Amino acid sequence: MLLTRLSFSQDVTPQNPVPVDSVIKKAPLIENRAKADSVRRAFSPKKATIRSAILPGWGQIYNHKYWKLPIIYGALGVTAGVFIYNLQTYRDLRFAYAAKYKASITPFDSTDYRLIKPIYLAYDANALRIYRDEFRSNIDYSVLVFFLFWGLNVVDATVDAHLKLFDVNPDLSFKMKFGPSQMAGTTGLSLVLAFNKH
Repeated sequence: MLLTRLSFSQDVTPQNPVPVDSVIKKAPLIENRAKADSVRRAFSPKKATIRSAILPGWGQIYNHKYWKLPIIYGALGVTAGVFIYNLQTYRDLRFAYAAKYKASITPFDSTDYRLIKPIYLAYDANALRIYRDEFRSNIDYSVLVFFLFWGLNVVDATVDAHLKLFDVNPDLSFKMKFGPSQMAGTTGLSLVLAFNKH
């Protein structure tokens, strides 16, 4: 099958149609290769990954995406705050449960009973044990969420460093066309990537 290639000097009219598949051509070479290489060296995905893994937000600083820092530290700060709250409440409930349990069995030991926080005095030992176990599992969940956000911070820095050289040039066009494909010899939906030259 013979395909005609589109040249920019060619007159495309209804009498002189150009097949859809012939619009695709190679991208023009990067004019300043040294500049592209310097950008590639300046934003190494490996460095961004390592820095974000060591300290959250360091990879974003490396990528010059400072606006992401409040989001990262907000997410990590909230989960750290939830962890601290769960841990403190768990310790208070554990102490209250142990004190009430020791005061309820023989020999009765009520030395720790008066040290229970007033909010937990109204609960019996069984309720305190249930709440203690619930807050123990909440501690595990808050740790998992904290490390999940830390991991997302690493992934974000890595992907952002990889996309530094992503071409968003307006000369690129991507179109979907329905019709015959002379290259495949069928009719259907074609995806056409074209490079416009001014």
